[in-house]
Amino acid sequence: MKNQLFDKIFGCIAGSCIGSAMGSPVEGWPKERIIEEYGVLDKLLPYAHYDKNDKGGGRMRLAGTTEDGIERQKLMCTAIIEKKRRITPQELAEIWVRDINPDNFGVQMQPTDATMYRLMVAGEGFEVAGYHRIGHYSFFPATEVGRFSVAPGTIAFARSCQPIGVINAFDPWQAAQDAMEIGKMYMASNDVGLFWSASVASAIAEALKPDSTVDSVLVAAQNSVPKQIWAEIEEAISLSEKVENAIDMRVPFDLKYNNTAGFNPLSKAHEIVSKAFAIFHKTKGDSEKALIAAVNFGRDTDCLAAVVGGLTGALTGTKTIPSDWISTVDEATLANRYTVSNLTLEQTCDGLYQALESQLNFQRDRLGLFAHSTKKGDGKKS
Repeated sequence: MKNQLFDKIFGCIAGSCIGSAMGSPVEGWPKERIIEEYGVLDKLLPYAHYDKNDKGGGRMRLAGTTEDGIERQKLMCTAIIEKKRRITPQELAEIWVRDINPDNFGVQMQPTDATMYRLMVAGEGFEVAGYHRIGHYSFFPATEVGRFSVAPGTIAFARSCQPIGVINAFDPWQAAQDAMEIGKMYMASNDVGLFWSASVASAIAEALKPDSTVDSVLVAAQNSVPKQIWAEIEEAISLSEKVENAIDMRVPFDLKYNNTAGFNPLSKAHEIVSKAFAIFHKTKGDSEKALIAAVNFGRDTDCLAAVVGGLTGALTGTKTIPSDWISTVDEATLANRYTVSNLTLEQTCDGLYQALESQLNFQRDRLGLFAHSTKKGDGKKS
């Protein structure tokens, strides 16, 4: 490993990807079914998801294969790596258009992502007021795409926004602002899900500091959201203090979060992010313990584990992540012909580290210019 910061970035991205892959085989299951089938699920398994190109039970995916949420994360990583600084929604939209194979909607990415994609690509030669052209594509403004979301309040962006926290390392406030802006690609500007995304991104930005603690990460999250959002997270943390182990929290949380009505009822941001911070607090940032707890909670296990893994990995790096989990995810990624990026975890994190270094140098240069412009000489500012 290069240094502590690189290790924290690696831990964040690896933790979220491992959580996605480990939670996918039991996604949507109640905790009782997980207990009956596995006792405690503590390893990466192959699994089958519905595939529009297959009949029957769907394509079997290798152990370590991530799902649609990590595809969104990978697209953000690519945009940041190529720009080598913070990104705008429109810059991310360009990567969506360039790197997504639309034939893979319903295979690797969800059909709901297809709606976003088609809005970003209005079609060559299609000109409408409010559109503007980038290259030979006609783009719908990226921050307007989320207006057409059919799933308000979901975890879709909060579970994928780890790269936004990474590129804003040490600056939780800016991480929250970027999450609120880029999140408009995924949800309407008045969607409360944006605030839940801001809490995750700001927490990761804080966790990447060399002297961060569990408490400082929670304070950063608290400072980034309205008091109503923090109140629910705080209540979840208080539930965690009433049980001995993180995995035992699934009983009181099942009583609190049991909605099965409406569209994507298991995937609401308020439920998943609150649970994630509670597990993060209870495990004191231990990724292995946190991921095992998350994938055994039931309901939206892959999203919960992805959020948890990003938080714990950003705080403690890779030291509490089993190395075979990392290699298993890498092997599945290299073999995956449907993903938007076949980069290994280390390759991705190396790119993010270089982008962050460039971003910090850019900020230092700006500060240097400011200091120079305000330096007094002969009674005048130079």
